Amino acid sequence: MPKRTDLRTVLIVGSGPIRIGQGCEFDYAGAQACRVLRREGYRVVLVNSNPATIMTDPEWADATYLEPLDVETLAQIIERERPDALLPTLGGQTALNLAVELADSDVLSRFDVELIGADVDAIRRAEDRLAFRAAVTAAGVAVPESRVVSSTADLDGVRLPAVVRPAFTLGGTGSGIARHRVQLETLVGRGLAASPIGQVLVERFLEGWQEHELEVMIDIVGNCVVVCSIENLDPMGVHTGDSWTVAPQQTLPDGEYQRLRDAAFECARAVGVATGGANVQFAYEPVSRELAVIEMNPRVSRSSALASKATGFPIAKIAALLAVGYTLDELPNDITGKTTAAFEPALDYVAVKAPRFDFAKFGISDPSLGTEMRAVGESLGLGRTFAEAFLKAIDGREQAPVELDLSRRGEPVPERWDMLLEAARRGLDLAGVHQYFADELRAVARAERELATTGDVAAAKRFGLPDAIVARVLDIDQDEVRSRRARPGRLAVDSCAAEFEAKTPYFYLSYEASDSVPRRSRPAIVILGSGPNRIGQGIEFDYCCSRAAGAFRRLGYETVLLNSNPETVSTDYDTSDRLYLEPLTLERALDVCELEQPAGVVVQLGGQTPLALAPGVAGAGFPLLGDPLPAIERAEHRGRFGALLGELGLRAPAWGTAATSAQARAVAERIGYPVLVRPHHVLGGRGMRIVNGPDQLVLDEPALVDEFLAGALELDVDILCDGDSVWLGGILEHVEPAGVHSGDSACVIPAPSVTPALEAEIHELSAAIAVGLGARGLLNLQLALHRGELYVLEANPRASRTVPFLAKATGIPLVDHACRLLVGATLEELDLPARATPVRAWAKEAVFPEERFANAADRGPEMRSTGEVMASGDTVSQAYGRVLRASGRGRRGGSVGLPLQAGGGPGPVLRPRGRQAARSSALSSQEAATATATAQPRQR
Repeated sequence: MPKRTDLRTVLIVGSGPIRIGQGCEFDYAGAQACRVLRREGYRVVLVNSNPATIMTDPEWADATYLEPLDVETLAQIIERERPDALLPTLGGQTALNLAVELADSDVLSRFDVELIGADVDAIRRAEDRLAFRAAVTAAGVAVPESRVVSSTADLDGVRLPAVVRPAFTLGGTGSGIARHRVQLETLVGRGLAASPIGQVLVERFLEGWQEHELEVMIDIVGNCVVVCSIENLDPMGVHTGDSWTVAPQQTLPDGEYQRLRDAAFECARAVGVATGGANVQFAYEPVSRELAVIEMNPRVSRSSALASKATGFPIAKIAALLAVGYTLDELPNDITGKTTAAFEPALDYVAVKAPRFDFAKFGISDPSLGTEMRAVGESLGLGRTFAEAFLKAIDGREQAPVELDLSRRGEPVPERWDMLLEAARRGLDLAGVHQYFADELRAVARAERELATTGDVAAAKRFGLPDAIVARVLDIDQDEVRSRRARPGRLAVDSCAAEFEAKTPYFYLSYEASDSVPRRSRPAIVILGSGPNRIGQGIEFDYCCSRAAGAFRRLGYETVLLNSNPETVSTDYDTSDRLYLEPLTLERALDVCELEQPAGVVVQLGGQTPLALAPGVAGAGFPLLGDPLPAIERAEHRGRFGALLGELGLRAPAWGTAATSAQARAVAERIGYPVLVRPHHVLGGRGMRIVNGPDQLVLDEPALVDEFLAGALELDVDILCDGDSVWLGGILEHVEPAGVHSGDSACVIPAPSVTPALEAEIHELSAAIAVGLGARGLLNLQLALHRGELYVLEANPRASRTVPFLAKATGIPLVDHACRLLVGATLEELDLPARATPVRAWAKEAVFPEERFANAADRGPEMRSTGEVMASGDTVSQAYGRVLRASGRGRRGGSVGLPLQAGGGPGPVLRPRGRQAARSSALSSQEAATATATAQPRQR
């Protein structure tokens, strides 16, 4: 069937800020859909409030609105843009709920907008617990014994334990397991408050049952395929976003898997998903062979991104094409180039997902997992065996080892699978685990024992043991391990179990012969990614890495990305020339560099993760673009940075370094309380705190102790530098006073407190620091204005989390320009304007997981927000009011602005340009004083 020609403009609604349960997987989905629909000739209008996403860069849509995601705003945009269709299945629960509200308020009918992908009835049947139960039972699919309630008075006769599931919520918000009556009433009351329609399902808790998910695609003529089967390693009772998972499923006999497959198709058809993707979740009891469907998402889901990266099948892209009329058998498989999307992927490898948690950020010392999602990110490991993939997933989480209480290995706690692996090493029982997975953990333990006995490193590597484990078992360092082993092979993710040659360069590493790779025609640059999302290192850094992949391509290089995060745009198979989905460890980084032999490695764009790997990569002989190590060491070590500021004659809060609590107290006595404690080499303010007296001042690690400037106004400055001069990308003014982490503070641009004279001082100061550090590329400064004096708080010689926001506010593609600087261009060659001046005022506000953690929104020196929103206005105050509305902290405020395409936005730097023309001599004295192009530091 041909694509629909009666549609001209398609509206896509994004998912808003990153939240627990609704993360950057929807940026990946939206970016794919925007690109493919525009390629098909449709005009795309995009509405989202999240500035950190790739999809909200203006080149991804024809009209991009950074606006609050509410019905009133969308109605105004619909009236202005007059779309023919709304595609609501790519923006998570937010977009689905808004689609229903737009239909109920008659906005869609008034402006003749058609819902495509899923209509209102299908959304209601999937999300309304009563309608879903009726639809699937009518289709012959079993559901757990349950009751739909709208009041705590409806609970008489409910069997316990029971699961409470609110309708129309995301990430299990408001859900829980009730084991007694009081707990049941509490959970139901909370669930009713969380549900937009005041409805919860109370169902029998299938304790101990297995949980399986199927990612299904369906087209307009009824063709159905299963893209991926996913098995939860944890039993029912742990939210699938918090559970370890494996694809393809490992434990079901084929006959039982076919039962799930048939039931998934029946669910999709019964609910009425006409075109696109759906995620169907099942509970299965292997002894009795009982099967029950738990729920279905009639949209691209969190698991869809995982399934896409696990199989290579681009679910969001295909879902968008199906929504505009194509059928599965008409769409080619990009990876093979020979099959169609109607062929179900076949895997000759295993994919294991590990969740990442940040409970410590919220002071929770004894966390447990349940039906409400708590994970902030995830890593994906690919291997030829379950054990190899499992060990990669462990490494990919990038979490420091913690003390394990093995007596709790049968409980749903974040470290459960670490405990189970350690229990297998000690020969203990593995409670509550399917025998297959228990045997796999015991196989890991057995491989370690055999290595200790034989010293056979080659056999250990073929099994899948990482270098770190080999080094620990043999009591040698990892350099020695590398010298004793061969290099791994590069294997393609091909979606067809090697039946056809893969056309897309998407790889994982294993100890087998490499798949063939086309001969390289251009020098390669390796970009080290940011790994799993976490508080303090989120989607902003994936934005920078993804943006850099395109920038270096336009500069004539082949780009190679290394990352472990399956949710992101950077791990899409066509973002870079070659993608390696591997843990961001030194072992894997060096393996990729040895395979690629790059002209340079980029470590400044992925946050703290690649910075930590930089010394090892450089030590192995691979050039780091921008030569960042001296700048990193001098800026990240608080004491050395303080000494640099002293050499430059720049103000900083009184400070001292300390390695022990006693030293810290001595510093504090000298400079006076309150003091701010800042550990070295951290991101997101980890461990930072304000201390008011000696009894509170206890150090667990070396730190800087400096004077706390109470009441100071904080400024964020993002800078481009070439080693000799600087250009200010923007000055952001924080709304909250000093003492609130910059990632948690609202901020505005233009900065209302920054006068022309202060801007000139900031520029001069920035040039001095940049030259003193020897920084090249991006540099972020944190400044404080206290009692009329400017103080330097810290410098970060890397991309900051404010880069995407500034790029959208000013229309300057900061990452693209930074990439040119990293390969040797000067600022003069970049043809930048004298000043980065936004055409409107813009504001950014943080979003906190308040619905998950009671104290999440308590702002302080350590970052706690999971995401952010952005909005504009004619004035700073209007922009701030608008962004409060976007964050959910205000009900009204501002009006819909112009799309980014009409008011700037970071368009790509397409090619190297000639030298910048001489500046006009007609600049006024004030313009000359505040120009931010190429000023030199003043001699002091």
